[in-house]
Amino acid sequence: MRRTFICGNWKMNGSLDETMNLIGGLVPRYQDSFVNVEIAVCPPFTSIALAHSLLSDRGVRIAVGAQNCHDQQKGAYTGEISTRMLVEAGCTYVIVGHSERRAIFSETNEFINKKILAALSNGLKPIVCVGETHEERELQRTFEVLLEQLRGCLRDVTAQQMHQVTIAYEPVWAIGTGKTATPEIAQDSHSFIRSEIEALYGKEVANNVCIQYGGSMNASNAEQLLHQPDIDGGLIGGAALDAESFMTIVRIASQAH
Repeated sequence: MRRTFICGNWKMNGSLDETMNLIGGLVPRYQDSFVNVEIAVCPPFTSIALAHSLLSDRGVRIAVGAQNCHDQQKGAYTGEISTRMLVEAGCTYVIVGHSERRAIFSETNEFINKKILAALSNGLKPIVCVGETHEERELQRTFEVLLEQLRGCLRDVTAQQMHQVTIAYEPVWAIGTGKTATPEIAQDSHSFIRSEIEALYGKEVANNVCIQYGGSMNASNAEQLLHQPDIDGGLIGGAALDAESFMTIVRIASQAH
């Protein structure tokens, strides 16, 4: 069976006090029955070490990830952070290629690919974001865009390394807009992504790769989305900032697969 993976992306939210409060809300809501779901939270850089310490001390199976990384390990890159530094801070995962990084910071598939390779070489598990804009969907270019992003971002990633990679499909038009792709639309894109992974790496890798949905999943729509055959989890934005909502999604995920 494919792993089910729920990951919270806190974005630029979470002071140290807010991190303590949010982790303090997650821990008592964790249940042993969630053992079949991978769970992670991705706080801002300044809260990673604190989140890791709090979760480790309480012994719950919630990992910590980062929201970004650089492809180089050290050097004159003011304001950047390396994958090695993230591992030292307690990270297991790192989000790469998020649509906000692509749109606001002009990150290309080539640069994202370098980050993925750097993450894998230092023991971090990358969560690779792909997805189309509203304009691209209107022009019926969704699959074309997904294909370009997948092939560009996964260049030189081996079949063996793909076991450490998660793909997150995030339709850009459904992020932070209140809009959500219907379960059928989301499933179509997830199915296409899995078919392209099969074309690149073979059926075994495709059958085992985890593909999350990352377009405004919340406690109200998670059940319908997670019951789709090719949706294996969620990259959660706004709902991840509320402990009850986030753990409700985890509970739904534990029952859906």
